[in-house]
Amino acid sequence: MVGPSPHKARRKVKRTGNGSETAGEVASSAPGTARATGNRPAYPLAAFLWPARNVSQWEILPLILMTVGLFRWAAGLWGYSGFQNPPMHGDYEAQRHWMELTTQLPISQWYFHDLEYWGLDYPPLTAYHSWLLGKIGGIINPAWFTLFTSRGLEDPSLKVFMRATVIVSEYLIYIPAAVIFVRRLSKLQGVNTWTASVALVAILMQPGTILIDHVHFQYNTVMLGLVLATMSSVLAGRFMWSCVFFVLALGFKQMALYYAPAIFAYLLGVCIFPRVNITRFLGIAFFTAVSFAILFLPILLGALYDAHRGVYARRDLFGPFAPLPISNQYSYLVNHKAWYYPLIQDIAQVIHRVFPFARGLFEDKVANFWCALNVVVKLRKYPSELLQQASLLLTLAAISPPCLVIFLKPRKKILPLALSTTAWAFFLFSFQVHEKSVLLPLMPMTVLMAGKHGLSKSTRAWVGFANLIGVWTMFPLLERVDLRIPYWTLSLLWAYLLGLPPTSFSVYKQDGSWASLATTAIHTSFYLLMGAWHLAEAFLAPPRTKPDLWVVINVGVGAVGFGICYLWCLWSLIVESGVADLSPKSEKSRFKKSQ
Repeated sequence: MVGPSPHKARRKVKRTGNGSETAGEVASSAPGTARATGNRPAYPLAAFLWPARNVSQWEILPLILMTVGLFRWAAGLWGYSGFQNPPMHGDYEAQRHWMELTTQLPISQWYFHDLEYWGLDYPPLTAYHSWLLGKIGGIINPAWFTLFTSRGLEDPSLKVFMRATVIVSEYLIYIPAAVIFVRRLSKLQGVNTWTASVALVAILMQPGTILIDHVHFQYNTVMLGLVLATMSSVLAGRFMWSCVFFVLALGFKQMALYYAPAIFAYLLGVCIFPRVNITRFLGIAFFTAVSFAILFLPILLGALYDAHRGVYARRDLFGPFAPLPISNQYSYLVNHKAWYYPLIQDIAQVIHRVFPFARGLFEDKVANFWCALNVVVKLRKYPSELLQQASLLLTLAAISPPCLVIFLKPRKKILPLALSTTAWAFFLFSFQVHEKSVLLPLMPMTVLMAGKHGLSKSTRAWVGFANLIGVWTMFPLLERVDLRIPYWTLSLLWAYLLGLPPTSFSVYKQDGSWASLATTAIHTSFYLLMGAWHLAEAFLAPPRTKPDLWVVINVGVGAVGFGICYLWCLWSLIVESGVADLSPKSEKSRFKKSQ
């Protein structure tokens, strides 16, 4: 598909009340163009892609994928989590260790093996993924995955293999899902092909994803790609496929539960509104149940097969009749000699490992409500059960408004906003949150750039603010493993490409509305605080009595910033859903066309 001809007359730019371009401009001209400069792009990323505005998408897409791949591989040249840091060695070693234990041990022992080191604590699809990668790596060099003797291995060739597995996994799942989602969302909302290409580059260059997966080292993009595939299936009206993809996302990382309430509310809504559709409801329920059954089937079959061979999950500690891991006090209710006992034991252990309620409200300092509150009120003096209940109540209170909106107004174009809002709620208030979990609310918020007004100043300002403050809150995590340079390089590069602070403040040159002025004041305040914090952290030693002062300030500022992002997503969801319709009358007649 070829973009608009350069000789075609362009419509005059129109502005809405919040300073963003109207659908007519986005569909007929380039993003980021300003009245004062004619057709000249207003930020560097649009300028870089400007010569390709009349090039076929099938020509520009390979160039985009090669470019973003080059940045990923270059980022991987740096160190990783746990490099030269015994005895645990960090996330890199955890992933390598899971590859060796899944390939060297019977499947019934995967979730029981050496839990004090790096016990497997993700759902089954992560285990299968580790098994596949471990088998491939074992063919290249068996010494990489030799149980016990390969711990803490820092072989350069192993690093190349591990980095390659992240990129290949991403290019098989996350990248195709992002490309398809951007095409479907842009088509749904009348955004032209070239504009969608600019948005795709912005999404794939998201700094937090590259820093955590390709530098620090993890496989978050596999789960995020499956969630993107879920949203893409919804846009295409393929609800059964959306169930399959979301179950796979849950099966890879349990943090996908951050999205589950919004997904559930939307799918329930489309079964009820505008009329009850029992067939659709039963189909969704059936495909969800079957997907979960298939996901756990290898674990169950492996447990039965190992029991038949006389190999038991915890034979080294308890013999063939090990107690159930979750509720030992009720183990007497189950016949230990029954044929189904290994099934119950393995499923119970998976649940026990995946949901670590025994670890407490939080382990490390993270920019959410609980860590910020802990600065003022020491939460450790309260019973764990009380904190769990408080966390549950606040999380339910925060996710209820977006879930109610998307249930009553199940419009597919607002699904990214609903997912982002519920994910922010979970990140702020839920149990056992990690710094890296901020990638979950950031992903659906970032893909808003592929929609109508997605590359307007207002949306770029908010999406950029969320991403930059998200990366900033991860700085203490990255600094501990000497990753300052990739942090600065990737975050400032992304800010420069999209015309965001601190490289440019042009996104705040909007109309004089109260919303625009409030956005400018809030964002500028946070950017100044973040800059001052970096200067203080770099040149001023914290007081001896408060060695964690800079980290605590990071947590407090980040938690407030994320709370503001939650409120912006919630308000945008309410407006876009039509619950609070503030659009001009001329727009209301076209509202249903994008549904």
